Amino acid sequence: MTDAEPRTRREVVSFVRRSTRMNPSQQRAWDNRERWLVEVPRRETSTSVAHTAAVDWAAEFGRVAPLVVEIGSGTGDSLVAMAATAPNHDHVAFEVFRPAIAATMIKIEQAGIDNVRLVDADGVDGLRELFGDGQLSELWTFFPDPWHKARHHKRRLVSTEFAELVRSRLVVGGRWRIATDWAEYAEHCRAVLDEHPGLVNEHAGPAPRPAQRPVTKYERRGLQAGRQVVDLVYRRVA
Repeated sequence: MTDAEPRTRREVVSFVRRSTRMNPSQQRAWDNRERWLVEVPRRETSTSVAHTAAVDWAAEFGRVAPLVVEIGSGTGDSLVAMAATAPNHDHVAFEVFRPAIAATMIKIEQAGIDNVRLVDADGVDGLRELFGDGQLSELWTFFPDPWHKARHHKRRLVSTEFAELVRSRLVVGGRWRIATDWAEYAEHCRAVLDEHPGLVNEHAGPAPRPAQRPVTKYERRGLQAGRQVVDLVYRRVA
């Protein structure tokens, strides 16, 4: 790099992008991703979403329906199961790990549903750039990375700034569903979100586990390690 070449500024994100190596079935799904994957223009980094990006979600799904967004959908276990129980809602999931996206597409095909679309991008960027105010009925952030070390807390997804973005994108009465198996992270979420004037903790504490959310392999490992899962639900009130 010469002195004249600008250096790409790496933004602080809540994830680490892992290897993109896929098994044969995942590779086949990825090669036929056009049906499920929504391509978006980027900024400098590969997981970013350009400020000029726009998606007509009604055209994408072929209908107007309540929109649900999941950030960090992993291999799609919760996403596909929950979308299958809500056929009258459309679901958009953000995930940056491409083998996980491919695995999700396989599960969508197996479930025979058509109310899910995937975006290979940072969900914070996607929420900011691809949705307007009051456009979402729900946001899901299930088991976000707790970033335990104090020097990494700036990478935590749940923050005051992100909470305001979520509030703005939810319809009044819309819900933000959070699940974590780390008690300290649940306390962090409550410390941030209970103070937000536009959000209310719907259960004044931990929420009942949603019946439609399955126990995933990731969650099961946490339970086997002795951790308890905490669900939280915040509703937009203003």
